[in-house]
Amino acid sequence: MPHKKALTINDRPFSLPYGFHLNGDLLPLLRMRHHFSQPPLSREAKLRLKWMDYYHQTSNVALTCRYFGISRKTFYYWLKRYNPFNLYTLEVKSRAPKNRRKPEITPLQEQRIISLRKKYIRYSKIKLAVIYQRIYQERISSWKIQRVIQKYRLYYLPLKTAEIQRRRLKAVKKKRITELEKEKRTGFLICVDAVVIYWNSLKRYIFTAIDFYSKIAFARMYTTKSSKNAQDFLKRIYFLYQGKIENLQTDNGSEFQGYFERTIQQLPKRIQRYFSRPHTPRDNPINENFNGTLQKEFISLGNFTPDVKIFNRDLTEWLIEYNFNRPHQSLGYQTPTEFHFQHHKVLPMSSSSAQNKNDKIKEDSSFFNFDTSFMVCVLFHFSFPPLSFLF
Repeated sequence: MPHKKALTINDRPFSLPYGFHLNGDLLPLLRMRHHFSQPPLSREAKLRLKWMDYYHQTSNVALTCRYFGISRKTFYYWLKRYNPFNLYTLEVKSRAPKNRRKPEITPLQEQRIISLRKKYIRYSKIKLAVIYQRIYQERISSWKIQRVIQKYRLYYLPLKTAEIQRRRLKAVKKKRITELEKEKRTGFLICVDAVVIYWNSLKRYIFTAIDFYSKIAFARMYTTKSSKNAQDFLKRIYFLYQGKIENLQTDNGSEFQGYFERTIQQLPKRIQRYFSRPHTPRDNPINENFNGTLQKEFISLGNFTPDVKIFNRDLTEWLIEYNFNRPHQSLGYQTPTEFHFQHHKVLPMSSSSAQNKNDKIKEDSSFFNFDTSFMVCVLFHFSFPPLSFLF
């Protein structure tokens, strides 16, 4: 009689507990473990399961197809695949090719690329391709060189490169300003930017904000470009617009992260944030134009001083001139406040529906329904210490 082989786990003998059977107890537990480790059904698979349940209740294919708005061909396809004991048969199979393309690089080429990369560690893959062809009289694509560099992590600073790649994978996809469909009303989109001013050995930073539609603008200078100062600037423009800001556009600078981002999350009214594309100033043309106007019509005329308190006081006086007296070509040579009031004025001969619509617009933009003296007082108030009392 042949000797029965004992059970082993990690090359150690193992005996089953008394009354525990391998086929009757262990295998069902393994099946249960496999079942509960499966991911949940997708929304599409759950919908197809409803098709099958409805069909088994009615036993009518035509009625089922009409009820769910599908073709008979689609229904019969999934009915053929359906297994009531395995609901994952209702999931879509992977459409990836079975025979995928593999890198066409020989071991000899790989060793040559490794030696060249170690010798010229700071050269780009395109330069290495040129040197490879010059030395070995053989053309090679820069993509093959890139794959070898990634495979063996042949970077000048491997730890820093790995950290950058890890951050890119974890980064949340930003909403780009190109995705926003702009609407013509004040407060719909506020564009924010930061400008650096060099003065001998000093640097000063001016945060600027402008309404995309009415061109009502605000600016303030700080000694550093920190997210703490950007937070203070955000509170000021939020107070100026009385919280009626729907969307906010910034660039990808570090000053618009940290405290700035947390303050947006804590605001009573949710503000959608959009980002400009990297190295694309044309994504924020209104603010870039305002920065140029600020430079030409105020700073270049001898109004700059590194003293933040004095500069912000003079800057506030210029902002009053800019918003209330200076004609703007893009607004038909009106001032920003005149353009705003004229746009939201209801015509006396308009219909009742138009009247109701304009009433709603005026209600939404009521934060500008005040006289000139009030805004002058507000702007002068902004030339003094940070508004810590707002939050």
